[in-house]
Amino acid sequence: MRRLLQDLLAARRARLAALLLRGAAWLLNAAVPRRGLQVERGLAFGPAARHRLDLYRPAGSGGPWPVILFLYGGGWNKGSRADYLFLAEPLARAGFLVAVADYRLWPEASFPAFIEDGARALAWLKAGVGVRGGDPARLLLLGHSAGAYNALLLALDRRFLAAEGLAPDAITAVMGLAGPYAFNPLDYDSTRPVFDVGRPTEELRPVSFASKAAPPALLLHGLEDTTVYPQNTEALAAALELAGATVEARLYPSLGHFGIVLAFARGFRRKAPVLRDLLAFARRMAG
Repeated sequence: MRRLLQDLLAARRARLAALLLRGAAWLLNAAVPRRGLQVERGLAFGPAARHRLDLYRPAGSGGPWPVILFLYGGGWNKGSRADYLFLAEPLARAGFLVAVADYRLWPEASFPAFIEDGARALAWLKAGVGVRGGDPARLLLLGHSAGAYNALLLALDRRFLAAEGLAPDAITAVMGLAGPYAFNPLDYDSTRPVFDVGRPTEELRPVSFASKAAPPALLLHGLEDTTVYPQNTEALAAALELAGATVEARLYPSLGHFGIVLAFARGFRRKAPVLRDLLAFARRMAG
């Protein structure tokens, strides 16, 4: 009974966070100035309907810019790249080419399809972003919530890169916002159908793949997050540090699960230095 109540509460919080983000995204994006920003929408990186991404980059000549591939959250059953102009815009104005990618969702697809889609998007960028002003030698991954899980598993379990013909060092660095890196998805009614595909439990947890060979990682989490608890970030950071990898973790006392991504939007950045900390790390890693 206790586990059932925990499942129901977790699912309710996840749905509420997703609804808040979708409801706020229109208002947040409406406030973003487009001047000085170049946008390409709906670029296909694979054959599926959701194999599409949008590119944001500084207007005019310049570059090559380091590339950030952003994978959004939504519990692996919802989400749209169209909601994230407010996040891509400040990163692009800071001198990055930003790709926001869709990926297949439950019930159309189950684990590991969304990880494979991230690898496919990364391979597309590696092969073709140069003609759009990006630097394929400097590819950084960024994700929030379920997207942070996708980004970290893709970065740590190199089998997904190898399946797309990518070298182990294809990812320059990885950055996660409030990701469930250490949870067991088979323990929760809300995620069990997505992940119950006969794989060993350890293959479903990014923390299992911590190694010295991991790309440099930045893990950010709000201490008021009751949707994905910050212990996930603490556990992965400790595992990476123990393995000898380069990892930085920051916990923000005033942020919840939605607040950490809201902190990218104009008018909300003073709440916590999420954008500043992420850009400092990304610039240092990109050189």
